[in-house]
Amino acid sequence: MPTESYRDPRLPAAERADLLLREMTLQEKCEQLTGIWPWLLVRPDGSDAEGAEAVLRQAPGHVAALSGDDPARLARIVGAVQRQYVTRTRLGIPALFHQEALNGFMAGGHMVFPTATGLAATFSPELVENMSDLIRRQMRRLGYGQALSPVMDVALDPRWGRVHETYGEDPYLCAAFGVAYTRGIQGDDLTEGVIATAKHFLGYSLPAGGMNLSAYEGGARQTRDVFAYPFEAAIRLAGLKSVMNSYADVDGIPVGVSREVLTDLLRDTLGFDGFVSSDYTTLEHVVTRQRVAATPGEAGRLGIAAGLDVELPTAYGYGSALVEEVENGTADERDVDICVRRVLVAKFELGLFEDPYPQEHIDVTAVAGEGRELSRELARRSVVLAKNDGILPLDSEDRTVAVIGPHADAVTLQFPTYTYPASRDMGKAMAQGEMTNWVGGDPALAAWYDAMGSKEDSDTFVRNRYGVRPLHEEIAGFAGTVLTERGCTLTRPLGQDAVERAVEAARRADVVVLALGGASLWFNGERTEGEGSDSADVSLPAAQTELAQAVAATGTPLVVVLVQGRAYVLPEVVRNAAAIVVAPYGGPFGPKAVAEVLFGGVNPSGKLPYSIPRHTGQIPVYHHQKAGTGYRNPLPPGNDRLYLDTEATPLFPFGHGLSYTGFTFNNLTHDPQTDTEGTTRIGATISNTGQVAGAAVVQLYARVNTTGGVTRPAQQLVGFSRVELAPQESSQVTFSLAAAQLGHTNAARDFAVEPARVDFFLGIDSDDRRLEGSFQLVGKERVLSSEERSFLSEATITHA
Repeated sequence: MPTESYRDPRLPAAERADLLLREMTLQEKCEQLTGIWPWLLVRPDGSDAEGAEAVLRQAPGHVAALSGDDPARLARIVGAVQRQYVTRTRLGIPALFHQEALNGFMAGGHMVFPTATGLAATFSPELVENMSDLIRRQMRRLGYGQALSPVMDVALDPRWGRVHETYGEDPYLCAAFGVAYTRGIQGDDLTEGVIATAKHFLGYSLPAGGMNLSAYEGGARQTRDVFAYPFEAAIRLAGLKSVMNSYADVDGIPVGVSREVLTDLLRDTLGFDGFVSSDYTTLEHVVTRQRVAATPGEAGRLGIAAGLDVELPTAYGYGSALVEEVENGTADERDVDICVRRVLVAKFELGLFEDPYPQEHIDVTAVAGEGRELSRELARRSVVLAKNDGILPLDSEDRTVAVIGPHADAVTLQFPTYTYPASRDMGKAMAQGEMTNWVGGDPALAAWYDAMGSKEDSDTFVRNRYGVRPLHEEIAGFAGTVLTERGCTLTRPLGQDAVERAVEAARRADVVVLALGGASLWFNGERTEGEGSDSADVSLPAAQTELAQAVAATGTPLVVVLVQGRAYVLPEVVRNAAAIVVAPYGGPFGPKAVAEVLFGGVNPSGKLPYSIPRHTGQIPVYHHQKAGTGYRNPLPPGNDRLYLDTEATPLFPFGHGLSYTGFTFNNLTHDPQTDTEGTTRIGATISNTGQVAGAAVVQLYARVNTTGGVTRPAQQLVGFSRVELAPQESSQVTFSLAAAQLGHTNAARDFAVEPARVDFFLGIDSDDRRLEGSFQLVGKERVLSSEERSFLSEATITHA
């Protein structure tokens, strides 16, 4: 009989884990590192599934992807599964339930927020911390302890279909939002928190050819200084508890079996002490796609030696396959123990042994309303005014507005992958026999989704459950008369009749709002973005371009609204529009936020979290390219531009976004020098010179001019602050920038801060040099351990 000493809550989590580990058999250990689909344990009514008893004898440590329309029902099912684990397994170890929570808990009845690039466009990490704090409370209420979020990939290639899941192209911005999300979801006390799982470690967002799952070809310096930056910041500043591996290989070794990445870099260098959760079917990829192992057991042996702690969603290389490897002497049980201990520590820290069950009563109506105002505010702040020739804001007099395009009457397109409505559509597609190649899918999922979801079609579901209305209906709340025509789908013409109806509507209107853009779906349906939905050409689809040309030919003033999760190359007809508004997949309040911006109910303050190229051939075009690289190169002799056929600069740079008021920057102050252990202060007075209130996002960029033989970024974002100003009001913004934030991997491959001249500028985007200066970093070179690094500058705002 096992002793019960590990159940003593007075003992530290690590000590309890050690005590429990001693009680476990090899099979129990190897199963603790695996997951299971919920439908293999229970039916939708909470009763035992066929074969549940056999599953419980194995007792996989994690339960994967439990979701459905009704949160009360979900809570009952979680409770039923946990009672199976607590009362019917030998040691009574509770299961750890996980679910996606990128921009809202991915379960029915819970609020959806703008997609991650939309969150990043707000430049308001404090609101994202509020969002993830709400998600934390919602998940714990239903008995979930792990969120497979946030995505901390730095997205440098818009061809990759998952850009919208990221916080954009800048490592500093990704770090600021990754830290905020992690703090909110884990909370101050993990017994009331949810484990954040940062993904995808490492380099996943720069796949060869922009194609998902492809190899990452970056060098060691880019890996550490760019792609590891957000992860390291979250580890050091927010106590990140879990990391998910990338599907990619790094320097020829798949990350899931790379000790160099998962142990040497992640743990020994960055200081991570949580557990690594595999991306779904990672070890199967190692055998069937990357071909570095011949059998599941061999993949499991490689994974456990590398430091891959948990295999999700179900056992392939772990579980019984790993038991066999240990018993054969080809895998070391000590490696298994290390991984199991990390999982057990997390479960004890979460308080699962004392409180494994969901809340007994769920007020479904109250839950559905949680976060409503926060989602609305985030949607408002996410809208970017990219161009305005003075036509915006539109007046609300008795004017006729034609709203034309595939986003004119769309509601479901506001909900991309990793939101519940998109997940629900995926389940329905599977129930109809589609998507047999879905990564991690299981045929039994079809029957489960059929039982767990309502019969409503997608449009009806999002209208009824979230109250979302399409753009033309939201504009009708401001305009006298609204005409609407789709004209085309996202990627296909609807015929000449549809175009002629759109043209006629444009002729009858005083102004045209041309609602174009993309859509993100899960391997199914018409889409332009999403997981496994990459593009060789990121131009706006031809069908939309042709529609825009026909409408523009009427001569009616044209305002273009682009609903998108990543950059598109824009045709000339769109570039020539009187105004361009860029909006993310905004969730329930996406269309309303756009309408409010168009008519001046909201003064836009969103900033692009990615650069928008002029041509696909420019890629990459991110702002922090190294000195002497890409569009940071000097001009060739006798040439006035870097390409013969187009400008090399972006059409719209990172951080760009206009306002309905004007801002001036004056009175630059800064310390002339600081040593490599010090902090420099940089400040300025920001004034609203217009007649309406507005928010200026003050951005601080730096260039470190090293002399140590290693190229550095031509500029890097090192701070930002959102400043709300009334008309004619001024505020002083002061940044405190630690020298330890300016380190890099030097020629000796140490991470160090070196003496150098640092040039900087303050502005409202990455090309806006309102105020410029420089200071000297003096003293000796300072080699930094991870714990000595600084990641985020501090900004203080005082009324001038």
